[in-house]
Amino acid sequence: MKVTWFGHSAFRVETGNAVIMIDPFLSGNPTWDGSVEEASAGATHVVLTHGHSDHIGDTVDICKATGAVLIANFEICMYLAARGVENFSPGNHGGTQSFDNFDVSFVQAWHSSSEIEDGGRPLYLGNPAGVVVASKAEQGKVLYHMGDTDIFSDMGLINEIYRPTVGIVPIGDRFTMGAKLAAMACTKYFAFDTIIPCHYGTFPIIDQTADKFVAEAAGLNVVVPDRGVAVDL
Repeated sequence: MKVTWFGHSAFRVETGNAVIMIDPFLSGNPTWDGSVEEASAGATHVVLTHGHSDHIGDTVDICKATGAVLIANFEICMYLAARGVENFSPGNHGGTQSFDNFDVSFVQAWHSSSEIEDGGRPLYLGNPAGVVVASKAEQGKVLYHMGDTDIFSDMGLINEIYRPTVGIVPIGDRFTMGAKLAAMACTKYFAFDTIIPCHYGTFPIIDQTADKFVAEAAGLNVVVPDRGVAVDL
């Protein structure tokens, strides 16, 4: 499994013949100055955790350019279908979808999910989620992207059901867990082989580096990748 971080919560996950873009906030991301086309080249699927614009990002353009299948909750699929996404596969909490190279399941996240319409009114886009991607190509590799979330005790149940080996964990505080709670979630509820922090450094009002989390998570295998540089897991 190969994982590339583009800043914020945007990732490219390659497993078998699948290229999965998760929460591809690229062109509006102040910490990513690369090409959307290069970052998403060969994309086969786009997975979204929730409907905020810093997670939907470039989904429409990527799906149109590559023909990638959008995997998201029903509300987001309908919202983006009206904006030109033709291939989509809706799901929701507790459900699992099976594809050639991986299974993907939606799990709980404590956050919100909406888009702001003209005039400042929020448009409901379903409940926020985390996503579990279980590779069929690489036995035992199960990636859990927590989305935007607080810590919650049912993380223990997520671990019991899916046994994730790779954790993508939001750490930036204010809108998600901060360093202390994120480290507590990892140590209390999971036994990740690898932890990749995200959702930091993008905007001035969230933590700017992963340093506090790395310190809080001492003894765990925390990988802080450079933006745009693939990590082999």
